[in-house]
Amino acid sequence: MTQADFGFVGLGVMGHALAQNMERHGYLTAGFDLDPAKVAAFQAHNAAKNAPAFTDPQKFVAALKRPRLVMLMVPAGRPVDAAIQTFRPLLETGDLIIDGGNSHFLDTERRQKELESGQILFIGVGVSGGEQGGLWGPSLMPGGKSEAWDLIASYYKAIAAHVDGQACVTHIGPGGSGHYVKMVHNGIEYAEMQLIAEAYDLLHRGLGLSNAQLHRIFSEWNKGELESFLIEIAADIFTRMDPETGKAIVDLILDEAQQKGTGKWTSQNALDVGASIPTINTAVDARLLSALKDQRVDASHLLKGPNPKIDLDPGQFTAWLEDALYVARICAYAQGFALMQMASAEYAYNLNLSEIARIWRGGCIIRANVLGAVQQVYALTPELKNLLLASNFAAEANKRQEALRQVIMAAVKAGIPVPAFSSALAYFDAFRTARLPANLTQAQRDYFGAHTYRRLDRDGIFHTDWTEGKPPTS
Repeated sequence: MTQADFGFVGLGVMGHALAQNMERHGYLTAGFDLDPAKVAAFQAHNAAKNAPAFTDPQKFVAALKRPRLVMLMVPAGRPVDAAIQTFRPLLETGDLIIDGGNSHFLDTERRQKELESGQILFIGVGVSGGEQGGLWGPSLMPGGKSEAWDLIASYYKAIAAHVDGQACVTHIGPGGSGHYVKMVHNGIEYAEMQLIAEAYDLLHRGLGLSNAQLHRIFSEWNKGELESFLIEIAADIFTRMDPETGKAIVDLILDEAQQKGTGKWTSQNALDVGASIPTINTAVDARLLSALKDQRVDASHLLKGPNPKIDLDPGQFTAWLEDALYVARICAYAQGFALMQMASAEYAYNLNLSEIARIWRGGCIIRANVLGAVQQVYALTPELKNLLLASNFAAEANKRQEALRQVIMAAVKAGIPVPAFSSALAYFDAFRTARLPANLTQAQRDYFGAHTYRRLDRDGIFHTDWTEGKPPTS
């Protein structure tokens, strides 16, 4: 039997899609799954190509060429460790295990160190694009040793999405950098999805627009500066009808947004490295609040607010909303890229932000027209601390900020929550403010905890005895 070029462990949606993608590019794949039904489905789909699949780990490993390339497409956490424990004894020096799931980047670094003792290579690869991306071309974010990347580079460059003739894959850096960048990608994804959801709410509930009208607006937006995968699929969603009820499917879906944890990890890590990402944090929080469905229903009968109607010209408001979405999206990107830059220094990843923007231009969930400009900015000024400091993005934010303010004011007046839009504006306003009221915060910290402070007029660290001559308070 001809041995396979590449092996996939986990033949669910993504594992099977990536295997098909690789087969289409002329590579023979082998599959493994504990579920016999998934093995049978893999074999049936690839019968003409003689692609083997197994429930027996030893037979699977024996079917692979050396060095063996084993890509794990299993859920993050314990399933990854369990798969490694299964295959580690069957592999040899120079073989490579690839984790293609949404693993935490620190778990990836731990696994790399554990496998190094047995001379087995390990690389963590962020994969974005969903089933269709996996099948026709995802964005791939591999992080680990360069010798591990060298073993898979030709395969991944073949199967990745391509934009302007370039594959949407690059060696991100050492350690868990690939999974780190994928984590931040997902954090930005959370922010973009929340902004789009808020725009939908303002148009649908605030202006009373129909799904057909929403489809037209989002389709028009997707032809301009807001062009992106997420805007495109939102436009499509508004057209899909439920055959049983004849109603729009979007109107039948429970308003409870779930999550797998990568957005939460982004927020947690931002706190660890000291990065400000309020729009991403707000998007995570909005999903948590959406999960309180029963409580929200109860509160809707008890807590009162204004009539959720926006009494403005629909054309004018929609134009404002388009500009508001643009500047809020830039704020979300600014937060995500600033976080990656700080993490790059913290973890010695040496991230190339221009390359990251480039590989996000195709295949991935947040692919968007604006990423071309982001790529160019970081190519010209790789040490730029924040996208809002780039002259082109600063000019656009300055020009469109009034639209963002108008949208938020209309939403507040109507009692329609827009936490992501509001956090983006607050971030913009705080970032452009030369002197924030943190001086009072630091004075209070020094007052109650002797935490000291710095001064504007001289160098050094200072402390004031704020209670000198005063009796203690209870």
